[in-house]
Amino acid sequence: MTDHTALQHAASKAIALSLSMAAIAGGAVFVSRRPAPAPIVIVLATPGPDPRAPSPTPSGIQVYVSGAVSQPGVYCLPNDCRIAQAIAAAGSALPDADLVRINLAQRVFDEQQIYVPYRLEQSTPLLPTVPAQAMDGMQQAGERLVNVNSATAAELESLPGIGPALAQRIIDYRQANGAFETVEDLLEVRGIGPSILSDIKDHVTVN
Repeated sequence: MTDHTALQHAASKAIALSLSMAAIAGGAVFVSRRPAPAPIVIVLATPGPDPRAPSPTPSGIQVYVSGAVSQPGVYCLPNDCRIAQAIAAAGSALPDADLVRINLAQRVFDEQQIYVPYRLEQSTPLLPTVPAQAMDGMQQAGERLVNVNSATAAELESLPGIGPALAQRIIDYRQANGAFETVEDLLEVRGIGPSILSDIKDHVTVN
């Protein structure tokens, strides 16, 4: 091999080595500039509701609304509901309902029957008494009994079935005859019969 040939061979090897080094360096730069892969996030699946589990029982009370309403029946109402809301749930009162004879602001209780009287009715039907647990709830709620011997007309009208006319008759009677000795003495007032007395006796006192 001549010196010229040897030089060409050596030059070729040098060029090949230089290209190899350049390729390696370029690969290193590419790898260093490549963005780091996103971290792997493991998400635990949340189990869905068991279809076999019983549905939660809705909180509230059930009352029976009857009389002069559009749709008499048993309705589930929220706690601390009033008679006005119970009547609205029953489709509202009929045009000939006598709403003056009931206390629309009175609280209702579970298992209570609410009767909306008609204007032509002489007296309200005798309804079942309020359950004992409901009366306990009334006392716990701090309901104040109305003293029929000292109550004003407005206080008397807050009683179920007592309108302005009956309230004035109660006042007139006690002024003419003295204080009521018992709650049953209210039967002496014209217009108060056993049904109205039954509605108000748990809300009044003579002391």
